[in-house]
Amino acid sequence: MSADTFYRLAPFIREYIYREKWPTLRPVQVDAINAILDEQNHVLICSATASGKTEAALFPILTLLELDPPASIGVLYIGPLKALINDQFLRLTGLLAEGDVPVQSWHGDVSQSKRQRFLKRARGILQITPESLEAMLMHRTFELKRLFGDLRFVVIDEVHAFVDSDRGRQVMCQLERLARYQAVPARRIGLSATLGEPEKALSWLRGASGIDASPVMASGGRTIELALEYFLFPDLDALPETPVKESSAPSIGAGDGDDGHALEGLIVDPDAFYSHLHSMTQRVRKTLIFANSRQATEDIGLNLRRISELEGLPSFYHVHHGNVAAPLRESAEEAMKEEDQPACVAATVTLELGIDVGQLDQVLQVNSTHAVSSFVQRLGRSGRRDGPARMFFYSTETVSDARHFGDEIPWDLLQTLATIQLYVEEKWIEPPLIPRLPFSLLYHQTMSILYSHTELSPPQLAERVLTLSPLKHVTAERFRQLLHHLLDIEHLERTERGRLIIGVGAEKTVNNYRFFAVFRAPEDYRVRDKSREIGTIPDAPAVDSTLVLAGFMWRVLSVDTERRIVEVTRAKRKGDMTWSSIPPDIHTRVLRMMREILLSDRDFIYLSDRARRRLGIARQAAHRADLATSSILPLADRRFLLLPWCGTRQFATLVLLLRNHGFGITHLRPPYYLALQTDCASAAEFRDRLANICAHAPSASTLAQLVPGYELQRLNKYNPYIPEALLRLAYSVDYLDIDGAVKSIDMC
Repeated sequence: MSADTFYRLAPFIREYIYREKWPTLRPVQVDAINAILDEQNHVLICSATASGKTEAALFPILTLLELDPPASIGVLYIGPLKALINDQFLRLTGLLAEGDVPVQSWHGDVSQSKRQRFLKRARGILQITPESLEAMLMHRTFELKRLFGDLRFVVIDEVHAFVDSDRGRQVMCQLERLARYQAVPARRIGLSATLGEPEKALSWLRGASGIDASPVMASGGRTIELALEYFLFPDLDALPETPVKESSAPSIGAGDGDDGHALEGLIVDPDAFYSHLHSMTQRVRKTLIFANSRQATEDIGLNLRRISELEGLPSFYHVHHGNVAAPLRESAEEAMKEEDQPACVAATVTLELGIDVGQLDQVLQVNSTHAVSSFVQRLGRSGRRDGPARMFFYSTETVSDARHFGDEIPWDLLQTLATIQLYVEEKWIEPPLIPRLPFSLLYHQTMSILYSHTELSPPQLAERVLTLSPLKHVTAERFRQLLHHLLDIEHLERTERGRLIIGVGAEKTVNNYRFFAVFRAPEDYRVRDKSREIGTIPDAPAVDSTLVLAGFMWRVLSVDTERRIVEVTRAKRKGDMTWSSIPPDIHTRVLRMMREILLSDRDFIYLSDRARRRLGIARQAAHRADLATSSILPLADRRFLLLPWCGTRQFATLVLLLRNHGFGITHLRPPYYLALQTDCASAAEFRDRLANICAHAPSASTLAQLVPGYELQRLNKYNPYIPEALLRLAYSVDYLDIDGAVKSIDMC
């Protein structure tokens, strides 16, 4: 224990540490405590999951508040999830009670009576989501000075989940609006386990506060234990007649070697995969299984329960994602915390963040994480505290009658390897991508601020909106353009005195509780088994159809479309409904590492024999295709396959570039490859055409004109209310990367 730091803490905190029998403060806690006590800066604490970041922030904050109690709420804690808010301070209940520090959660699930009691004597800590904070700013304008006038600290948890999202920019707007009611701006304490380019996070934390931000970064790290298994499934949905291959390109199974036979030797029934998962979960007490979609988590939960039933074993399996009812998610979390009972939860990103699930034995990851940052976050959850971080990967692939080389590469296996190696070898994590022209957020904050003040003159509104740091690149002229458009569509109206008010066209939008969120929240159907809530689904199912939800099969008894309620009962046959998923954004650095791995002969000690064999087959095919020399492969007469090895954003730009030059795209799988119909007789001629594109690339604004207006409107929640000219401008600035696309063509 660092004695100097320990004795700087308030007596009730020292008593808590003694009572909990902590042998020492961790280095990151010592550094954070000293930084918060000694400086007046904002502080960014970056350390692994379960490393004590919450205590690192709260111990010094509570010490300062005890020395000088504030006259209002002293600490505002902002968390990305209601579940995280509910969970975060549970383990600190005794500490806060001894310090006489009231804590109140504030979100849609908290009763009005609890909120009102807290507000009558507003002090201590308020835990809140961005959406509930937006509601307070809009509906409690005249109470804000009493509630937050002496706010000392804002603790922002899971900073990495906020920095490059509209939701995070909303938070920064909210804090800067709150600061107008404070004589001294509150200090901001950010907490994060994973950050790429921390300087961008520090800049975000500073905002327009005029206060510098100091980093507190954990040094060293835990031992990592990794393993990767591979499964190749037959195409169970294949049609009797298989399509004709587009081929003159080398392909797996079509060449001099015995790759086809080797690939056939890897094919297994999906049951083998689920049996392997099941055996892994049976050998330890606590397992967290991550998958990248709701469909995958449901399939995992359903099959693991099925195998347990067949083998006469107790079932301790749970499913956890955003559409599972809150009581069932909480039940899964509680099961993981019960030390004496086995438990396994299949989850999406909902358990990637810092919700306490007790001491895990292992984390299993099914298919590659969407980002390196996600891998690091999930890795941090694994293993027993102070022991090695254990993470076991499963990479799966389905056999299909491949049309060309691109269809035959194990993209998920390569992406999994690239993700692991980028972090293990380079400690690289994706940097946040921060837009310059977030017009959807501009609309939202314009309407929120106007609503809270009832009416404002255009200059008053501009002063309040355009001084918010996330909107600093919006010029007065562009804001004027937006206001004129909103007047035209009656989202704004002018009073006789020339002041602006909310118009009749926006009343339904702004007066709906969904307005508080800057992201789209679908109006799902609630699924009930008698009076018990099971969860929600996005669309109305047919009566007597089946669906999988919370890891169980359900038969639909009735559908009330007006109340959006689906009544179900337990079923035995397979579900008809499938869950949709949004393709992830992948960074160019990941694709480049995938190419490097494919073209090398490097071995990775954590690969199983099956994974190593599959990688070897892919490398042989890449060698036959001479992929090291060219990423342009002939398919048929005047048809070529292009593998640009660039990220999602650059790939989308490349597609527009090629269409702008008259190329016909016949097939694509972003961001891995695209097949093109050209007027080029040879690969050399096609390469020359691509070089000409690089030399005479059009402007981003020219390419943005190729995007249909309806696609621009779908990109963000409030885009339908933005003039199309501004949407195209934002697309050219924030969504296109001409330089990155040109560079990918150069590499081909």
